[in-house]
Amino acid sequence: MKEILTSRGSSQALHNSLVEETTEVDTNNYYLQRSNSTLNSCDTAVSSINSHNANNIISNSNENLGVVPSNVVAIISIEPTLDESKNYALKDNYDTSTEISTDGSEVIIPVPQTRTKLWPQVLASVSVSLGNMIIGLISAYTSPALASMSSPNSTLHISIDGDEASWIGSLMPLGALIGGIIGGALIEKLGRKKTSIVTAIPFILSWILIASATNIWMIYISRAIGGLCVGIASLSLPVYLAEAVQPEMRGVLGLLPTTIGNAGILIIYVAGTYLDWRYLSVVCAVLSVPFFICMLLIPETPRWFIANGKDRAAEKSLQWLRGEGADISTELSEIQNTYITSKKENSESLKISEFKKKAYYKPTLVSLGLMFLQQMCGINPVIFYTVFIFQVAGSSVDNNLSTIVVGIVNFGATLVANVFIDRLGRKVLLAISDVAMIVSLTGLGTFFYFKEHYPHFIDGLGWIPLGSFMVFVIGFSLGAGPIPWLMLGEIFPGRIRGAGGAIMTAFHWILTFIVIKAFPAFIAKFGTYTAFFLFEAVCIFGLVFIKYYVPETRNRSLEEIERKLLRSCRRGRKEKSKPQQVVRP
Repeated sequence: MKEILTSRGSSQALHNSLVEETTEVDTNNYYLQRSNSTLNSCDTAVSSINSHNANNIISNSNENLGVVPSNVVAIISIEPTLDESKNYALKDNYDTSTEISTDGSEVIIPVPQTRTKLWPQVLASVSVSLGNMIIGLISAYTSPALASMSSPNSTLHISIDGDEASWIGSLMPLGALIGGIIGGALIEKLGRKKTSIVTAIPFILSWILIASATNIWMIYISRAIGGLCVGIASLSLPVYLAEAVQPEMRGVLGLLPTTIGNAGILIIYVAGTYLDWRYLSVVCAVLSVPFFICMLLIPETPRWFIANGKDRAAEKSLQWLRGEGADISTELSEIQNTYITSKKENSESLKISEFKKKAYYKPTLVSLGLMFLQQMCGINPVIFYTVFIFQVAGSSVDNNLSTIVVGIVNFGATLVANVFIDRLGRKVLLAISDVAMIVSLTGLGTFFYFKEHYPHFIDGLGWIPLGSFMVFVIGFSLGAGPIPWLMLGEIFPGRIRGAGGAIMTAFHWILTFIVIKAFPAFIAKFGTYTAFFLFEAVCIFGLVFIKYYVPETRNRSLEEIERKLLRSCRRGRKEKSKPQQVVRP
């Protein structure tokens, strides 16, 4: 009984401290509910005659209390009064969590085993990844397809000139730009899952259209449709995954789509070696079908259900994603409370002017900066020069095999990123990625400068551009390539996740279109080395940007990230509202 009263006294102190913290409504209301539950459980334990049942109730009250912020730490001490058999029973049903008390001592608290199952989240990640594989197929398709379209033996029966080839390549990002703009409204109205499913059928139809093309306009239309779906899926897929996966797994499973997307690029490079453009599109159509099927098997995200007033559906969705035996009450309450807090502070419909708020413009600027770094680091032009760089290096590898080598390196580096994303964090991987690209672009720029002005100095140094090129691809695949898309679904508060994601996706495809169309004219006027040095300058800027502006989101729930942004916004308002003291001489 002494232990029970001690537990209740500690919980009462916690309860009182939380009541006093009325200014932090969004955080403390959540923990206030949990402390009330603890008090009720302890009162029940006091009236219980059976000491074994009383101790079990205390353990369950600890489960309700959970872990609270450092400024309101509850110290619940349970003396070892259970006999040996009861201790073993406790170990079988509970894990332990070590908390630091206010006096610096460690307190071990039993934490219930939630029995979360990983396979539902893995299935969700694989389903999303199959969509990214289609994006990879569409993005890389023109590399082998244009060569066979321009062949004298082409079944297209028309000649493809440079301008037409340019439009076949650039219509995809142009369509993706439009898709990115409308995708924000679609994921809020239809949901993340339904929006993704809506893109699956047009993906398949676009491949069928290009496979049956008899003129250049059918190819144009096919590429535009595919690009439109790419823009929508580029937004809906990362948002779905960020909202469906628990924080501890979001890094690894969040990079799986990029890994599978790079596998799609590799498939195109390998298949394009043996198939012409028409049969290649048939293969792509077949590979697009599993995405449609798998998306039907997974639920909508619980956060979208809660935002649309469907709490029961949200509970079912979260239970499915975490497994039937998992305790989802704490996570579900956190999602609900964060949404309620956000709704209270923003009762009206979303307006563009709201992006001026610090809690909104900060994640917007971070995402803009990461997308700018991703596209302006020169990844598309460097890949464009793949064959030329291999030739300069004096390699006897044929053109098709050189692209396959690049695909393998790209895929392998992304696998490495999957291993380290939750060990090192987003910022560290981004910094490593950026440094690798700076070093490689320095090598490429210097080599091409000497090649254009002092060619006799680089005789026998063909390994420099080849090595620099490989380092660049590895560096990009480690961080600058996948992480901006991962963080797109993480750092935007729920209220602007759709609109903010749409802006970022549109911005990404605008940059892609500009770089692809402008790069040939730029190097014709200023030289190849100038372009590489310009990309290097962007990466140097990116390194500073990553250090000072990009937040670390590793192992944080979306609600934790959002609360942190909202608190920083409130602190800013409080500091501005404080009267300024005038110091008189």
